[in-house]
This record gives sequence, C-alpha cells and structure tokens, in this order.
Amino acid sequence: MKILVTGGTGFTGKALVRRLINEGHEVVALDYKEGLATDELRNMGADVVIGSVVDKDVVEKCMQGVDVVQHLAAAFRELNVPNSYYDEINVGGTRNVLEAAEKQGVSKFIYCSTCGVHGDVENPPANEDAPINAADYYQQTKYAAEPVVYEFANRGLKTVVLRPTAIYGPGDPERFYMIFKRVNNGRFPMFGSGKTLYHPLYVENLVDAHMLAMEPGKGDGQTFLIGDEEYVSINDLVRRVGNALGVDVKIQYFPLWPLIVAGHIFEKVCKPFKITPPIFPRRVDWYRQNRAFDITRAKKELGYEPKVGLDEGLAKTAEWYRSEGYL
Repeated sequence: MKILVTGGTGFTGKALVRRLINEGHEVVALDYKEGLATDELRNMGADVVIGSVVDKDVVEKCMQGVDVVQHLAAAFRELNVPNSYYDEINVGGTRNVLEAAEKQGVSKFIYCSTCGVHGDVENPPANEDAPINAADYYQQTKYAAEPVVYEFANRGLKTVVLRPTAIYGPGDPERFYMIFKRVNNGRFPMFGSGKTLYHPLYVENLVDAHMLAMEPGKGDGQTFLIGDEEYVSINDLVRRVGNALGVDVKIQYFPLWPLIVAGHIFEKVCKPFKITPPIFPRRVDWYRQNRAFDITRAKKELGYEPKVGLDEGLAKTAEWYRSEGYL
C-alpha cells in the first residue's frame, strides 16, 4: 500500500517508516524539518517531504494515491512558543490531514495521541475509560484532536486512536537520555519517594501497534492505550537502567516541593525571553505523576503483544547511546 506518515522524520516516525518500507509499502514521510534520519529514509526509498500539516496544499499533495494515513505529527516539546502554536499544529493540523484523507478516500486513518491525556492516574492501572485529566497544553491539545478524529469516523472514515505510554529506544537522543546519563555517572538524584509509577514503551513495540491498526477491520472507531507489558516505580526503572549499563547506581533522595516551585518559577521567568528553562513543570511531573495503564483492550482487539521486554529494551538503548557517543 501507499502510506502517508506525518511526523515521519521524528523518533517514532522514522522507526515506523523503516518498518513500512521493509515490509514492502510505498511511504510518503511528511515533516516540518529535516530529521536525523532524513537521508537514511530517502536512501531506503521513502518520499520525504518537508512541510507542515497546517499547509493544506502540502497535505493534499502528499495525500495523492495514499491508502492509509499514520498521523504522528505534533508540537511536542516546544517551550518557547505561544499556546496557540499547539492548537494550530495538534488540532488544526489534524483536521487538515483528516479532511485530505477523507477527500482521497483512504481506507484507514491512525491517530497517535498520548497516554498523557489521563494525567496523574489516581487508581492505577488506568484503562481507556479512565478520567481525562490532561496536565499541560501539549496533552490538552492532543486530546482536543481526538473528537475531531471521531467526527470523521462518524462520517464513515475508518479511524483508530492510539495512546502510547513513555516511548524510548535506540535512535532517541532525548526522552530517556537524561535518565541514562545520570545513572551512568553512578548517582541519581531522586526528588520524592521514587515510588511513582511509570509505564515505558519500547519504540518497536509501538510500531507493532501501528502496523496492527492498519489491518482491515481491526480497531475501527476505537481508542487504545499502548504500553509495554509492565509498568514500574521510577526507583525500579533507575536501578534497571543501571543494570543495563552495568553501573551500581546510588539513588540520592531529596524533597520534591522545592523542585515543583522552581519549575514554575523558571518557566515564567524564561518564557518572555524565549529561553528554555533548566527545569519546568512537565519535567517535574516525572517524579510525582503516576502513569500506569491497562493494555488489555489493545491485546484483545488489535492482537497487540509487546515483544520486547523492559530489560531487553533498556539494554538495546544503552548499547545505542554508547555506540553513538552519548555516554
């Protein structure tokens, strides 16, 4: 089939594009900037288009002849932009892609949302019907786009919404890098008790879910949480990263409240100057918000089975960080 992957040069996008090409599909990868793997993807045969999902002409051009849309493009860690930027990309951009997909008559539209729409999980593990409590504007706009997807589903477009947990793996220089870097130094500063729950998701497991969601009749009109088989405390996660690196890490505990205050202060002070703050509320949330989810629905309805376990995934990621000179 011919597949359009928006956000195709990002971390998850490039992993998905590689898989699609390896399985014989024709791929158009749309992204707003050149990514780390752009040349690699082009050499593999992907048609990489640099443009924005807010540009209707670009989107319609990319949609020509497309059978399935994998919509991953999103404003994510954009700290020095107004909230309207998140609305424009995450909600308006999603509508643009849906409109073009409907016009083209695609057979399936898969929207990549986030588990973050559930916020701090009060009674873990949460399933897809748990309360929505998006904590920041990224999560709020990712959720705001979900009803737009359902709107088109009600008009006949086959859609699937995936809510991935904390994605990590080889090829990602950002998401888990700070954890690995601190553990590699042998000491890890833990703010709070470290008992907060966290749900990792190895990137190839997520790609498996995206591939399954493309299949005819699977998951139509439904929403699925996608995570690894297990969720862990952040204490356990840190220790298992240490095992992956072969480091006997010492966890040092500090009170959490000064970090919470500092996060809000730095964000407010830095924003007018468009400076990235050294600490901000979303990063602080890692220490205090429970993220643990029930993936039963994805198993039953999509046939999803996370093949790579946490220890194997962390070992593969550690190997990549070292081979690329990050550690």
